[in-house]
Amino acid sequence: MRRSAQPCHGRLALFWVMALWAFLAGCGLAQAQDSRLSALAQLDPARSGITGDATQTDLRLGLSQPVAWRAFLLDNPPRLVVDFREVDFSAQDPAVMLGKGGKSGAVQVLRWGPFRPGWSRLVAELSGPMKIAAAQLRTGEAPELDISLTPVSKDKFETTQGDPNSALWDLPQPAPVPAPILRQDGSRPLRVVLDPGHGGIDPGAEAEGTSEAVLVLTFARELKEALTRAGIDVVMTRNENVFVPLETRLTIARKSEADLFISLHADALASGKATGTAIYMLDEKATDDASQKLAERHDRADILAGVDLDGHGDDVARVLMDLARTETRPRTVRFTQVLVGALKSAGVTLYKHPVQGADFSVLKSADFPSVLIELGFLDSERDRKHLLDDSWRKTTAAAITQAVQSWAQSDAAEARLLRQ
Repeated sequence: MRRSAQPCHGRLALFWVMALWAFLAGCGLAQAQDSRLSALAQLDPARSGITGDATQTDLRLGLSQPVAWRAFLLDNPPRLVVDFREVDFSAQDPAVMLGKGGKSGAVQVLRWGPFRPGWSRLVAELSGPMKIAAAQLRTGEAPELDISLTPVSKDKFETTQGDPNSALWDLPQPAPVPAPILRQDGSRPLRVVLDPGHGGIDPGAEAEGTSEAVLVLTFARELKEALTRAGIDVVMTRNENVFVPLETRLTIARKSEADLFISLHADALASGKATGTAIYMLDEKATDDASQKLAERHDRADILAGVDLDGHGDDVARVLMDLARTETRPRTVRFTQVLVGALKSAGVTLYKHPVQGADFSVLKSADFPSVLIELGFLDSERDRKHLLDDSWRKTTAAAITQAVQSWAQSDAAEARLLRQ
């Protein structure tokens, strides 16, 4: 079998590369100190020096190219420190730069070299406390860093010297932001936001002189009391018969750092045949549409807790919300399952399909589990009697409280597992 000639061509090409490099090296063009073949800034001894007297000391560094830099003062002993984006100082001995006497102006000792990868440092020990009177990097064909030092009293020096926060340069201080909202892990009380539907100018469904807004507010107050006795923090979106916009209800939940959002309703259907308690969660098929509506219509700063969407496009907003829902949706599903079980055990009559999907606005939050409970249907005489019965409300509130406690315990255990 005939061998390919390609390896031979590779060796021949390598031979010519090595030969060319040897030729350039012989001509002095491949030396690392040549700034034309190096990315490092080079110190130019001819344009560098230190001059000074009792009133002022001037440090001048000629460079082959401008570099990022910073200068500051330290004490014990007093010294000037200058950090650079890497500079090659090998063309000059610092002792030579100080002159025959080994000192120049206020500079007693001078040293320089690599500081950390990509950075160099110059340190000039001084005869006494000084201040940086002027410092600038001149750019152009002959870049030059000039620093002027003048004497100050010891007290004055102590008020101005000091190693900065960053050894590289002063960076802007981070903007104050609230602590991230962490998923509850049992280390703090669970926080539930109760949302009595409708209210004020929006009475909701009405039947036999009874309004949905008043009935669900009454139940919400009783449920809050039961949850509070169980050690759960409760926030109400409304405490009186007043109107609260849908977007505001979610805003209240986010500002309260809700772990769970429960909206309470008692609707009526045109058919008049619906009866029993039903639980709604955001329909999985409607998730994309819900994200789009939020991205287009809501205040971006109010869509997702802990994430600033202001200035981002709708696509970014949708992606971030959908990512958040990948965690909150399974948690919501588990809560509906636990809730159905608790209500059944308490003997509460459930709707024929107790868990439903819907595109309700109050279910569209992406950052905490949310459900809407239809306690009953006002056009059903039996449901209406239940809602007006103190005993039924107490039993139902106890069942919901038990479900919240049971779900919170397993949810916290999962959260601890995920953090490990």
